Amino acid sequence: MGTADVEAVWRIESARIVAALARFTGDFGLAEDAAQEAVAEALVSWPADPPANPAGWLMTTARRRAIDTIRRRAALQDRYVRLAAEPGIEVAVDDYDLDPDRIDDDVLALMFVSCHPVLSPEARVALTLRVVGGLSSEEIARAFLVPVPTVQARITRAKKTIAAAGVPFELPPAAERRERLGGVLSVLYVIFTEGSTATSGDRLLRPDVAYEAIRLARTLAALQADEPEVHGLLALCELTAARFPARTGPDGSPILLADQDRRRWDFSAIRRGLTALTRASTRGLGPYGLQAAIAAAHASAPSVEATDWDRIVLLYEALGRVAPSPVVELNRAVAVAMATGPEQGLAIVDELVAADRLPGSHLLPAVRGELLARLGRHPEARAELELAARLCANQRERSVLLDKAAAL
Repeated sequence: MGTADVEAVWRIESARIVAALARFTGDFGLAEDAAQEAVAEALVSWPADPPANPAGWLMTTARRRAIDTIRRRAALQDRYVRLAAEPGIEVAVDDYDLDPDRIDDDVLALMFVSCHPVLSPEARVALTLRVVGGLSSEEIARAFLVPVPTVQARITRAKKTIAAAGVPFELPPAAERRERLGGVLSVLYVIFTEGSTATSGDRLLRPDVAYEAIRLARTLAALQADEPEVHGLLALCELTAARFPARTGPDGSPILLADQDRRRWDFSAIRRGLTALTRASTRGLGPYGLQAAIAAAHASAPSVEATDWDRIVLLYEALGRVAPSPVVELNRAVAVAMATGPEQGLAIVDELVAADRLPGSHLLPAVRGELLARLGRHPEARAELELAARLCANQRERSVLLDKAAAL
């Protein structure tokens, strides 16, 4: 077994291993460190002596490394004695057939700890990708275009913060769990949106990041099957990712929705998204479910012209009531412009401009430039598009904006 095999096993089993270790030791940071030590040992020993049960091998090795670490901590000697006295501590690798219900609870607890409110948003994203997703610091840094030491520092600080705050490794009580679930969904949504439209760099899409978010969302949907918004987020991600194959050309240049070859859309992803949307609709759609419904309206239309823009306007109005934000209003303006004409859409955009609702964002001048161009006000449109290009950090998007401005 080579490096790729170790990485594959780790990607699949990391959440369960770290979660079980965290429950076993009561120390979140120690659990993650011990698991990483086991992976490092696997990279050395597996090529010469591949185990029959790779996941069990990693789990057993990590447990032993955790015990060794506790032994070295004089201040925690009493905990070591208690843990070492537990029966079955020296389990064989084939004993990794743990209670699946308990494993599910452990993985769910791991998600809630990684997305705990005591952590900064950046730390939640990094820690979730590391301990739940199984990504390395290098992979996370590459995904978000930040230095590896920055990612490592965020993860280290996050573990220290969790320890200092005394965050227990356990599922929150039912009432608190529903309240904190929004934070978990928010982290997954941030990860997905970075993959679906990169905020910076020379690529429009980072599919590996987006698909990792979808994998985590599927895991969460399986563990929280009775929570409609979990299925709403999964539906939104699946339906959005379905358009990935048609969103860029062979050279990576963006292809706008009106110009996409819809035959290249991933219809399996659309079916999965629609199924998840149906499950999200059981108790009325929340913010993610409403966004998924908008994505479904696009996915079911044969063309931009044949899209049910009136329905999309209504959905954005509903979204603006349950989760108001300037971005929602901006998207509503685009839908209104498609449904009833650019004048009405421009009026909404101008209200956002007057209220300075999106300072420093390229999105507002980009939309305003598009609407002005449709109204034939080309000099104003060109100025707005050039402003949007200056504000845009993604090189691919910037090129599209400059091309539009030059065409005017």
